[in-house]
Amino acid sequence: MFVIIGWLVALGCIFGAFIIHGGNIGVILHALPTEMMAILGGAIGAFVVNNQTKVLKATVGAIAGCFKGSKYTKARYMELLALLYDILQKARKEGLMSIEKDVEEPHSSPIFQKYPNIGNDHHVVEFVTDYLRMMVSGNLNAHEIESLMDSEIETHHHEAHAPAAAVARLAGALPAFGIVAAVLGVVNTMGSVGQPPAVLGGMIGSALVGTFLGILLAYAFAEPLAGLMEQKVDEGTKELQCVKTTLLASMQGYAPQVAVEFGRKVLYSTERPTFSELEGHVKGKK
Repeated sequence: MFVIIGWLVALGCIFGAFIIHGGNIGVILHALPTEMMAILGGAIGAFVVNNQTKVLKATVGAIAGCFKGSKYTKARYMELLALLYDILQKARKEGLMSIEKDVEEPHSSPIFQKYPNIGNDHHVVEFVTDYLRMMVSGNLNAHEIESLMDSEIETHHHEAHAPAAAVARLAGALPAFGIVAAVLGVVNTMGSVGQPPAVLGGMIGSALVGTFLGILLAYAFAEPLAGLMEQKVDEGTKELQCVKTTLLASMQGYAPQVAVEFGRKVLYSTERPTFSELEGHVKGKK
C-alpha cells in the first residue's frame, strides 16, 4: 500500500510541477507508448539475460512481497521466543532425548503446533530443528555449531539478496536505455530535417522524453523497490540470528528464561518485545 502511495506522490509532484510551469503534458503522453516499449522492452530483455532462472523467479516473488506488509512483527517474535523457551524448558526438565520426536516430526509436535505462525514456516522450522538435532546428538560443541550457523545464515542472506541486487542493476541500466530511446528519436528527427521548425521541435521533444522516462523509472520505481527488498531480506536474516543466539546461549548452560533473553536482545528495537511482554506471553502459553 505504501509503495503505491509513494509512487503516486512522486508522479503527482513531478508531473504537477511540469504542468504548473506551463509544460505540455500531451507531448509526453504522445511519446509515452513507443518510448516505454523501447526502454522497458530493452531493460527486461537485458534483465533476463543477466540473471539465472532461479533469480528471475525469486525476483517475481520478492517484488510481489514489496506490496505486502512485513510478517516480522513483535507478535511473531514473541511466538518464536516462546517456542524456543518451551522446547528448551522441556529439554532441561526431561533431558535432550525428550525433544527428539519434536525435532524429527515438528508438524505433529504439540510444541510446534502451539505456535502456528512459526510452525507453518518451513524455513524457520528447518533451521531450528536442524540445530536442535545436533544438540541432541551431542557430537558438536557450541563453537562448531556457531560457525555452522554463521555459514548457513550468510548463505541464506546472499541467496535472498540476489533479487534485490538484480533489481538494483536494472535501476542502473534504465537511464542508459532511456538514452538509447532518445538517440533513436534524434535519428528519426534527423531523417525529417526538411520539416518545418514546429514539427522538428515536437520530434525533438518526443526524443527527449526517452531520457526523462529512463531516469524516472530508475530512480522513482526500480531503485526504491530494490532498497525495500534489501530491508525485507535483512528482517529474515535477523530472525535466524535470534534463533542462533538463543540456542547457543542454551548450549552454554544458561536457563531457558535467560537464553530467550539473549535472543530478544538481538532483535530490532521496533519489533523487540519488552522483558515483561515476553514473560507474560510465555506464561500465558503454558
